[in-house]
Amino acid sequence: MQGLHLTGDLFECGCSAAFLTDLEKLSTLCRDATLRAGLTIVDEKYHVFPDWQGQPGGITGTVLLAESHLAIHTWPERRGVTLDVYVCNFTGDNSGKAQQLFDELVVAFRPQNQVVNRITRGDLAAGAEVTTTSSAAPAPGAGSNELIFDWLNAHSGYGFTAKERLETQQSPYQRVEVYDTHQFGRLFRLDGRLMTSEGEEFFYHECMTHPALLTHPNPQSVLVIGGGDGGSSEEIFKHPSVKRIVMAELDPVVIDISKRYLREIHKGVFDDPRLEVKIGDGFEYVKNTNERFDLIVLDLTDPDTPAFHLYSEEFFRMCQRILNPSGLLTLHLGSPVFQAATVKKNAANLRKVFRHVHPMALYIPLYGSLWCLGVASDSANPRTLATEAIAQRLAERRIGALKYYNAPLHSALFTLPNFVLELTGGELPAAPARMKAVA
Repeated sequence: MQGLHLTGDLFECGCSAAFLTDLEKLSTLCRDATLRAGLTIVDEKYHVFPDWQGQPGGITGTVLLAESHLAIHTWPERRGVTLDVYVCNFTGDNSGKAQQLFDELVVAFRPQNQVVNRITRGDLAAGAEVTTTSSAAPAPGAGSNELIFDWLNAHSGYGFTAKERLETQQSPYQRVEVYDTHQFGRLFRLDGRLMTSEGEEFFYHECMTHPALLTHPNPQSVLVIGGGDGGSSEEIFKHPSVKRIVMAELDPVVIDISKRYLREIHKGVFDDPRLEVKIGDGFEYVKNTNERFDLIVLDLTDPDTPAFHLYSEEFFRMCQRILNPSGLLTLHLGSPVFQAATVKKNAANLRKVFRHVHPMALYIPLYGSLWCLGVASDSANPRTLATEAIAQRLAERRIGALKYYNAPLHSALFTLPNFVLELTGGELPAAPARMKAVA
């Protein structure tokens, strides 16, 4: 035999329950995914198991392919699925088609954890290549082509394939993962959400920090809530006036993983004596501290994670209390394309608290979408700084070698499409004056 064999055990699937119990929906999913992959269906057979202890039974099915087979079994009581895809490559290479079919089904079932086996079958003399990946018990150093997928909303998502899974840990708060990817090098994920990567972290971290820091004439003290990968802190220390950063990070596992795997992102910032890491809830730290800061950076996971209370009006008011008179707050608001309601709510909560609220928009490759960040303050307005003033401050602070942000870009970040202005409560640009025709 000569071919590719893919098997997967999927756990805690977040898909619709109908995919696990409804014959028509499951068979349609398998049939459509098979045809989209370019494989040839010869026949198909499914068996629905009877209800057990008042719960719907699972479904076992096989799709017979001209190239070989797809086999599937669902376990609704465990929200689990087993997959088996095999293609013969004797007369042609069907591996890409098999991988597409397998990946599409994994995405459809939305597992929280998975164990995947990839077996390359060939001549006995050549032997067989077997690689295994697992979300629960990974094998560091083993090859992979595991799909790393993140849902932007209930209907849309974005993802990459991994060369290798480097680490998985389940902390008391979240699942922490690091991959080596073809596209962006090492990639960091929390609870299945893409956080940052070596190859494109500068899009997010430079725009999260420099527009606010350059608005402030002399930033000295900064509070970072979250930011355990160290990327924001590394950018902040490029401003020579900054004497101290306090990083309030909930999860010590994130700090440990970042130190071991993400040095290309944080550039050794955890060794800088000006950085003080405080492990614990950022909400409680802000609530109880008497220290004041020139900048607060909310470098958080998304609002639908355990960080949800850090996007509230209450928390924004707590942050306002500990800002110096010329202080600023910066944060990410979400995707105006895929998370419009979230962006609108976050911007509205900011406007209830701060006099100046200025959203920014940029495309962030890891997130696969246009994304909104924001700067808020009672006294400082980043939009009043001319390009020349930004260029002068960059020169005075000897900040160079940035990959994304520059002086002319500063005002462009705050120049928003009309639909983003509407979402975030900004003012639409005035229509240009009508010019008289010249004879």
